[in-house]
Amino acid sequence: MKELHLISFNYPYPPSYGGIIDVYYKIKALAEIGVKIHLHCFVEDIPESVDPEVKNITESVFFYKKKKNPLHYFSKVPFAASIRTSDTLFENLMSVKAPILFEGLQTTPIIRRLKNRGCSLYLRFHNNEAEYYKGLSSSEKNIFKKIIYRIESLKFADYQKKLLKEFDAVFCLSEKEFNDVESYSENAQLIHIFHGNRTVKPLTKKGDYFLFHGDLSISDNKRALKETITMFKALSQYKLVVASDRAGDDLKKKISNIDNISLVPIETSENLHRLFEHAHANILLSYQNSGTKVKLFNALYNSRFVIINQNITDDKTLTKLCRFGSTSDEIRQQIIETAVQDYNEYETRKDILERNYSDDAKAEEMSKIIFKD
Repeated sequence: MKELHLISFNYPYPPSYGGIIDVYYKIKALAEIGVKIHLHCFVEDIPESVDPEVKNITESVFFYKKKKNPLHYFSKVPFAASIRTSDTLFENLMSVKAPILFEGLQTTPIIRRLKNRGCSLYLRFHNNEAEYYKGLSSSEKNIFKKIIYRIESLKFADYQKKLLKEFDAVFCLSEKEFNDVESYSENAQLIHIFHGNRTVKPLTKKGDYFLFHGDLSISDNKRALKETITMFKALSQYKLVVASDRAGDDLKKKISNIDNISLVPIETSENLHRLFEHAHANILLSYQNSGTKVKLFNALYNSRFVIINQNITDDKTLTKLCRFGSTSDEIRQQIIETAVQDYNEYETRKDILERNYSDDAKAEEMSKIIFKD
């Protein structure tokens, strides 16, 4: 019987944003090949119950409250990691002898207590956190947050340099993360993002609008949307739909004054898929170079054209499935050209995505590495 402890930085349901999407669909795919998952989640508040969607794919689920003491900002350990510690977690890990998979460096402070305990330790390297927080700092307008993110970046640079060698394997989401880990240690394994999509959706040749979707509490997404709005204000003949559940009042007011741009909530995965289905093209921009964004897979599987810049993916195969622009002028030109094109890329996407990027294949590969004995 294959058993695995999985320590998540948050409760992985609903799978509504990048990292958590990877966590949830990884658990699901591993469970489907017979791995019994003991799930450990750090949360703001412990939920009253476990969702059936999680209960059905796990052997057990444990919750631990993240620390809220602001003094953790003064720790040498990055704040995101120092708030995720628990004596109860250690006891629960020791109660079942099984390999341990850490979801992100922020879940790893307990590793010091696990040394010399005979545990097999694995890491899912979601981001080069030092670069991620450096990117947040550069995109952030609030000076206080800008400083906090910069300090966190410096802490993570030192933290990951020391820690990455401690794992039997580090599972990287993209070529970029793989190369980053290889520069520190020699235990990197490339396992692409778990995204939950099984089949490419067949769609008609034309959609009704351009779509921008994302979490607008994140500074990188805010910056990407600002750029997108600027482009569409000058392209008033094209309709843009902005989909997000986290739009501030200032943004709502700004969009309400632009005739060809509308703001809609996402609320459920069904609504998001409906938005994908009716979109003619998706605008995906980022100013942080952090490998492949999970939103790219969702758009490629479920929608028509996808227009990206250089920071959405470093995978050349995926880039070829998109329309690419490295500057605002190039992206603007892609919008104009795509608007009049018929979508007829279903067969190409189906062949490439379902053959090379399926969650089932990734789960099998990960399982072989973890349970090699």
